[in-house]
Amino acid sequence: MPHSFGLRARTRHLFSRAFRTKGPTHMSTYLATYKVGDIVDIKANGSIHKGMPHKYYHGKTGVVYNVTKSSVGVICYKVVGHRYLEKRVNLRIEHVRKSKCRENFVKRVKENARLKVEAKSKGVSIDVRRKPIAPKIARYIRTNENAPITINPVPYEAMV
Repeated sequence: MPHSFGLRARTRHLFSRAFRTKGPTHMSTYLATYKVGDIVDIKANGSIHKGMPHKYYHGKTGVVYNVTKSSVGVICYKVVGHRYLEKRVNLRIEHVRKSKCRENFVKRVKENARLKVEAKSKGVSIDVRRKPIAPKIARYIRTNENAPITINPVPYEAMV
């Protein structure tokens, strides 16, 4: 018997709710406000069938371009062959959540701005660029007062 090629084919685990998150949808999901330009993550909620995204868009991040009373329009990019196509997907708000992808970036920008203001008031220059972690510094280990210790494995004993 051939397998099916339906819209929700092979989504048994993809659209299932996680452990201890089953049950009715929380009210905070409906009270979240979305504005045009917000960055959102698309994550389908298997218990709400209306306004559900296609399985391809599950886990994708996009930008809100339209807001209605119970849904949002999201712009995503889909790789087709060698090009990126802009796809406009209309989803109910149960299937989207605000993305945290820019939190670290925005926090770093604010911290850098604060450091620049402090440095300017002191009259010094400051470098706010990110730097790679440097290797550990070289050092000598002296053995004249620090004798090396030989470690041997403990033989296994069967306690019966």
